[in-house]
Amino acid sequence: MKKPAASLSSTALRLLATREHSRLELRRKLAARADASDDVEAVLDRMAETGLQSDERFAESFVRSRASRFGAARIHRELGERGVDGETAASAMSEALQEDELMRARSVWQKKYGVLPQDHREWARQARFLQTRGFAVDIIRKLLKETLDESAQG
Repeated sequence: MKKPAASLSSTALRLLATREHSRLELRRKLAARADASDDVEAVLDRMAETGLQSDERFAESFVRSRASRFGAARIHRELGERGVDGETAASAMSEALQEDELMRARSVWQKKYGVLPQDHREWARQARFLQTRGFAVDIIRKLLKETLDESAQG
């Protein structure tokens, strides 16, 4: 049995109380419980009007939570998958990702490996790991080139 609009509002409030949600995420979760999509859109509009739901706030929160583990490319893609438009995503990322991308990549690499690649096979493995984390190829090359050069000298 599907829920009426008043119940959808309370469901939306409960979801938003646990964490920020994008409009698309909230729509998907409420649509499974609604009789009509008009009810869902009315609830979403009301939540946005009252400031309870905000894609900007969601994007800022999302970027802050992911910044220490992922690169800009992956964060941007995941925001898009959650229905955040490109302009909002770029704005949230420029504010939250003040730290240099190379420094963040180095931090992620250090936590996972911490040991310099000794050969090209290991270098490729570490590069693939960083690439799946969303770091740009030029950042990966710079980081692993530094480490490979340092190991060759030492």
